[in-house]
Parts: sequence; C-alpha cells; structure tokens
Amino acid sequence: MALIIDGKKISAEIKDELKEKVAQLKTSGVEITLAVIQVGNDPASSVYVGNKKKACEYIGIKSLAYELPESTTQEDLLSLIIKLNQDVSVNGILVQLPLPKHIDEDLVIKTIDPSKDVDGFHPQSVGALSIGQKGFLSCTPAGIIQLLKRSNISIEGKECVIIGRSNIVGKPMALLMLRENATVTICHSRTKNLAEVCKRADILIVAIGKPRFVTKEYVKDGAVVIDVGIHRNENNKLCGDVDYDDVVDKVSAITPVPGGVGPMTIAMLMNNCVESVL
Repeated sequence: MALIIDGKKISAEIKDELKEKVAQLKTSGVEITLAVIQVGNDPASSVYVGNKKKACEYIGIKSLAYELPESTTQEDLLSLIIKLNQDVSVNGILVQLPLPKHIDEDLVIKTIDPSKDVDGFHPQSVGALSIGQKGFLSCTPAGIIQLLKRSNISIEGKECVIIGRSNIVGKPMALLMLRENATVTICHSRTKNLAEVCKRADILIVAIGKPRFVTKEYVKDGAVVIDVGIHRNENNKLCGDVDYDDVVDKVSAITPVPGGVGPMTIAMLMNNCVESVL
C-alpha cells in the first residue's frame, strides 16, 4: 500500500514551527515584513496572493499588498521595487508571476535586491545554490525536499529522475537533490526513450506541465513519485502531471494533487521570509 504524502499536514507543521520562531523574534523586537506585488488580476495569481497573505497572517509576518492595474508600466513597477529595496522595514519582496506581456520578467527579477529575494529566483540566489553557498532556495523544490525528509524517505545514494528543466522547478530541484547526495538525471521534451529513463528512478519528480502524462509505464515498482503539476481535467477536477489512479498501486509513496506539493510552496516562502532576518 503506497504512502500518500500529505503536503497539507507537513506544510501545517512547518507553519507552526515558523509561527513559534516569529513569536520569539518579536519578543526581541524583530518584525518581519513581506511586500507582495501583483500586476493585473489573473485569477490564479489572485488565489496564490490570497493564500500568501493568509499564511503571513497565521505565522505573524506583516504583509504589504501592492495590487497594480494591468496597464502599469515597466518603469513604474521597477520604481516600486527599487523603493522597497531601499525600505529597511521590508525584509522580503515577491512579484507574482506571470506578469503582463509588456513587462520584462527577467529584468524585474534582477531588480529585486538578492537579500530580499524570498522567491529564490534572482541569478545571485540561483548561483549560490549551484555552488553550494547559502542563499534563498526556490520554494517548490525546497518544499519537495521537506516532503521527502519529513516522510522519512531517504535521498542519499538514490537515483532521482526529474522530468522538466524550468528555472523555477526542474533546474533548482536537480541542484537540491545533488546537495542531498542523490544521483540525478534531468529529462525534457527532447529526451529519447523517456519512459525507459524514468523507470530507472527510485525518486521520480514530474514537472512537465501536461495533465496525467506519466502512467505506470514510466514508473518502476516501489518508486517514490512527486507530482508538481496542477491542471483541471475534462470534469473540471484538479489533477497533476501523473495519472494518479494508474500509478498509485505500483509505487511506495506518492503526492496527491491537490494536497501534495502545492501547500509546500507557500510554507517554504514563509520559511524564506523568516530566514531573511536570521
């Protein structure tokens, strides 16, 4: 019987630990403030921003919300970021992605002060991760490491296959698994014999962006499967990149969608906010 990895439960544990840390910091006069900038009103982004605000409130982090119209110019957005960089009372700055097409996301990320880059997307944060130095970790991959560790799944020496090479999940995930002494293979749209490569994995992490793409043909008996995807199926129900029903009887552990990786991303964002003052 597969272990169903409960991301809701694990993220709640992390938030409770952080709540305690924040309360202790407050007793020594340290207040943590996160500035969240949203441009336009993309419905999915609005849900994420709302969840981030709720998490801040629960943990005791002050959140500043900047909800800007779709028509906001790149210049105005960059000016706001520079102002927040200079504000000593602000510890973390988060710009909700995606941004409207007329704004250069790359430039926006680079403009955030690396010491306030709680999303872990700045080239300096990514560079620090790649050479094993201290810095903010990308939240989803960091959350996956916590899911594995807190579920007593050992990583060291295991063969890990990651499907997807995005800057937000695939690449930082590979670096974090290497840091934990796994043997790592990254697959992508040009990988030949994808199913055969995936079947080598003790730990298979799927961030391909295609609903129910991974079936049991991709999974070896007893593997651990982590599903990063989130989609709506033909019945408007949430599903992941893995065909859960097809795979569940073959694995030793699996994350469900929803309730697996998703809640961990916000928990690790909160962790980065707390790390910003430690």
